[in-house]
Amino acid sequence: MRAVIQRVRKSSVTVDGETVGAIGRGLLVLLGVAQGDDVSDADFLANKITGLRIFEDGDGKMNRSLIDVGGEMLVVSQFTLLGDCRKGRRPSFTGAAEPHKAETLYQYFVNAVSGHGIRVATGRFGAMMEVALVNDGPVTFVVDSPGSDAS
Repeated sequence: MRAVIQRVRKSSVTVDGETVGAIGRGLLVLLGVAQGDDVSDADFLANKITGLRIFEDGDGKMNRSLIDVGGEMLVVSQFTLLGDCRKGRRPSFTGAAEPHKAETLYQYFVNAVSGHGIRVATGRFGAMMEVALVNDGPVTFVVDSPGSDAS
């Protein structure tokens, strides 16, 4: 699994003109599921991202986690994170998981994050989505699960 995480002041996702998910201070997570990923990858990312110390403490140092600051998370599925652009001009998506498997692991990840006491909002899996955000920093990281074929 591959996640692009952005620290945000607020973020939302809209489908067909309807806001389907929105958060205040927290993290926007764009999540891609690769072939070969399983629940251990989702558990790893849920634990890593919720505990990642990327929020500032009283001294202005990145020393607090999403859990520490009581932040929220917006999770948006994005299979294009698995696009391989090394050859030619058209990305190859052969490394992305099949939609049914990807949706199952996406939902598993959302539930795992919720299990940490985080309020989670989501996009709509497989839909064309418009994502809006107000970056806080900007602070952006790419996190891959150890067993991922996302590379």
